[in-house]
Amino acid sequence: MFKGYEPFKGEVVARVRGTIVAFEAGKSITYGLFNAQEKGDLFIGPGVEVYEGMIVGLNSRGEDLAVNVCKEKHLTNTRASGSDEALHLVPPIQMSLEKAIEFIQDDELVEVTPKSIRLRKKILNNKERERAARNNNK
Repeated sequence: MFKGYEPFKGEVVARVRGTIVAFEAGKSITYGLFNAQEKGDLFIGPGVEVYEGMIVGLNSRGEDLAVNVCKEKHLTNTRASGSDEALHLVPPIQMSLEKAIEFIQDDELVEVTPKSIRLRKKILNNKERERAARNNNK
C-alpha cells in the first residue's frame, strides 16, 4: 500500500555483519549446523538440501565465512562419558520475501521457487568468489 511521499531521510543503512555460506553441496546435518551456529545465526535447519554458495546464516563478524553444514561426526570405537550428548540447535531464522530482499547486499541474490525462498552469492564457487573479492579491493 502506498502511504505518501516524505522528504529525504538520509542513506539507507546497510548490513554490517557478514554471512555464513555453504561451501559444499549436500544435505545439512545437525552436527555441521551445530558447529556453524557457534559462528552466528542460521537460516536453515537439518535435512535441507544446500549447494555451494548458498547463504545459510548470518555471521557474527563483518566478513563472510564459508562452512560445511553437511559435515558428519566421525565415529570412533572409544566412548567417553558425556561426549555423545545430544546437540541442541537454535531454531533457524525464517526469511520472508520482503526480509530477504532487504537483507541482501550487492554480491548476493534472492532465489524464489514455489517451495522456498533462498539466499545465495552471485558467484557460487568459493575460490572464484575470493578471487573476485581480492580483485575488487585492489
